Amino acid sequence: MQDQAPPLPPAQPRLALHQLSKSFGATHALRQVSFSARAGSIHAVTGENGAGKSTLMKLLAGVHQADEGEIRIDGRLVRLATPAQARAAGVSTVFQELTVLPHLSVAENLCLGREPTRAVQLDRPEMARRARAVLAQVGLALDPARPCADLSIGEQQMLEIAKGLATKAEVFIFDEPTAPLNRAEVDQLARVLRALRDSGKLIFYISHRLEEIFRFCDTVTVLKDGQHIDTMPISSLDADKLVSLMVGRPLQALFPPRPAQPLGADTPTRLQARALRVAAHAPLVDLTLRAGEIVGIAGLEGQGQRELMRALSGVHKRDAGEVLVSDEHGRTCCLDARGHVQRAVNQGVALMPEDRKGEGLYLALPIRDNIWLGPLRRTRLWQRARRDAGLVKTLAARMGLSADPGKPVGALSGGNQQKVMLGRWLASGIKTLLVEQPTRGVDVGAKAEIYGLLRQFTQEGGAVLAVSGDLPELLGLCDRILVMRAGRIVADVRAAGATEESLLSLALQEARA
Repeated sequence: MQDQAPPLPPAQPRLALHQLSKSFGATHALRQVSFSARAGSIHAVTGENGAGKSTLMKLLAGVHQADEGEIRIDGRLVRLATPAQARAAGVSTVFQELTVLPHLSVAENLCLGREPTRAVQLDRPEMARRARAVLAQVGLALDPARPCADLSIGEQQMLEIAKGLATKAEVFIFDEPTAPLNRAEVDQLARVLRALRDSGKLIFYISHRLEEIFRFCDTVTVLKDGQHIDTMPISSLDADKLVSLMVGRPLQALFPPRPAQPLGADTPTRLQARALRVAAHAPLVDLTLRAGEIVGIAGLEGQGQRELMRALSGVHKRDAGEVLVSDEHGRTCCLDARGHVQRAVNQGVALMPEDRKGEGLYLALPIRDNIWLGPLRRTRLWQRARRDAGLVKTLAARMGLSADPGKPVGALSGGNQQKVMLGRWLASGIKTLLVEQPTRGVDVGAKAEIYGLLRQFTQEGGAVLAVSGDLPELLGLCDRILVMRAGRIVADVRAAGATEESLLSLALQEARA
């Protein structure tokens, strides 16, 4: 259900942009963008990756400066040449990239740059008091003295949001704030957004999750290729119309069709876990993954999904049980129980981790080197890949990557980074792909392309096991869905006959009993 703001009386815009342009070399990131936004509004800014959303928000945050145009806040012309000037003008930004400093405490992170002092020393009791106050706003029960290195990704994201609220701002920018959050944390964020809106703040909200845009926002601005397409009330749109505005064409089907016929009894098994225990005292897990299928794992956050994926891929050692993998020739072997990523990859099993920037990619290296790392892991393919200069070009065309293969991966959008990570394993010839959060932080156009690539991989004899907190994604993409609760697989259902409600009921069943 959408959390609609009350009707706004005619008033001067809280923020108005006029003819903003920004280029990076020969790339025109923004071209004469003009629109306005009112106080007491949650205003979505949407578009595909590369549409100019992030550039526009960085202009407002003082990270970049416009080449042309002007920005007015409450009718006053402002110059946002630095982040400090943006904060002084009343703009607070929660960026998609985490900026929490792990070696500092929760309170130190929240008060960074605004530390209270007493005489010549930090006033730590006052820091703790301020931290508890702002943490309460986001429903986060953390010890202010706790080191941030001990926080989960979701807790760090909520801490980022709390940092944004700690400033006395009138304009808030939330850039993909829910990407690492579980359902309960998203609901808490919704309450925070409503409170800010109802207090007269302007919130710019950037998300690739259409359901969030329709749930949270009252107004939407669409950008495409750096240009302003339209600004309109969210009530005047449906999802199909919004997607058409964003991608410039109707998106007939986000998910590729499932196989017309169910897998037969003679379909080869690609991966099988027997009495697998990921750690001492953990429950035993059995699962089978067959060639030609995409299997999803659903459940509330922290129910053992990550630990299972890491044990299956050799990232972590397992406490007991065996993991059997089979190749296209029917040869079967058992993965090393001690945990060994190299051996798992050599035997045809690879992991695409949730944190692509921290664990999946070498951001400073070019696209081609990141892709070649797949064949490098499978040593018998490495020399062929090095000799075959056309390998990266062929893969790039297959994945819809138009960037120069020499471009650093860190300069790519989230969707293109995800494609590079997927391309690495497509180049390596693996047969079992384990994917954590397949399209987190990816725009709707790139999502459709990634879903198509995963389905094509299974049509060529591969198998995919995917963990996602996005239930509509699992329902649309997968053939089967496993539900995990407290480290156990408690259900195995056909995706075609499942619903969000039925999956949630299975995930929560024990808690409700």
